[in-house]
Amino acid sequence: MPKISIIIPVYNTGIKLEKCLNSIINQTKKTDIEILIINDGSTDNSEEIIKQYIEKNNKSNNIKYFSKGNEGIAKTRNFGIEKAISKYIMFLDSDDYLETNAFEVLEKYIDKNIDLIKFKLERVNEKDEILEKVSGPVFEVSNGQDAFNRLYCKDVLLDSPCVYLIRKELFTKNNFKFERTYHEDFGLIPFIILSAQTVISIPEYLYKYVQAPNSITRTEDYNKTIKKMEDVLFHYDNMLNMVEKLQLEEVTKENIKIYYTNAIILKLNELNKNSQKLYIRMIKQRKMYKNIKPRDLKQLVKRLLLKYNIRLYLKIHNNGRK
Repeated sequence: MPKISIIIPVYNTGIKLEKCLNSIINQTKKTDIEILIINDGSTDNSEEIIKQYIEKNNKSNNIKYFSKGNEGIAKTRNFGIEKAISKYIMFLDSDDYLETNAFEVLEKYIDKNIDLIKFKLERVNEKDEILEKVSGPVFEVSNGQDAFNRLYCKDVLLDSPCVYLIRKELFTKNNFKFERTYHEDFGLIPFIILSAQTVISIPEYLYKYVQAPNSITRTEDYNKTIKKMEDVLFHYDNMLNMVEKLQLEEVTKENIKIYYTNAIILKLNELNKNSQKLYIRMIKQRKMYKNIKPRDLKQLVKRLLLKYNIRLYLKIHNNGRK
């Protein structure tokens, strides 16, 4: 059985996929892997490029190709999880790539049977120049609750599935799936962490996220922005149900509620004033301010602002980030 199943959803990424796949095949350590390429209804020449690549590079028959109708990233990742036969799962976006020593670094943790291995990510441009090294807490083997409590307020990539090597059993044993069209990772990865018996966060930068020029300035259909807000509220409601099902320490329950609340409040920045009114009403209906425990004066002020004046809280928060 392979050690790692690498799940690569593809949607109209065409020629970029070759660099992604080469970063797996040209690793310094030839770990036993399977590569699952899942074409999610691409309308460009992605399928042709994939088939040509497999024909040239699949000598060991470890590259598996699947083609299906367009369903979005969540269902495509779920499809990959179902097809995967390895002990561990890795998610790799088809326009990104791995550091050449990624498997060499990860294998020693695989051999220790650690459930969840978190590594670091670099944002790079299309010339492979580093734009940003995204830092975050580093720690030795911990349980899932301790790991979440270390990460939730200090790691901006906590909910990105691409910076983890995940034991497949965490998905199958808990019947975990990615859900909804948007922010599917926000809805699931925190619970992957909490369900793990053993978690380690290592300092190595193994994932290369390619920041294309248009990805910084692209504009979205505003209806899509509204749908994203609806989806994060769905994930919030689901979180409340999950918290009740899991046997969590009280401090962990508080922290996960704070994590979801903060993320949802900040999403309001993407909305116009009329939409903000609607979603502020929905936030107030959920009494999210109660999730902020007044552990100190700063937290007390934050709780009061979220209860009585969310727009003022947003303004203060945004000014503090400048």
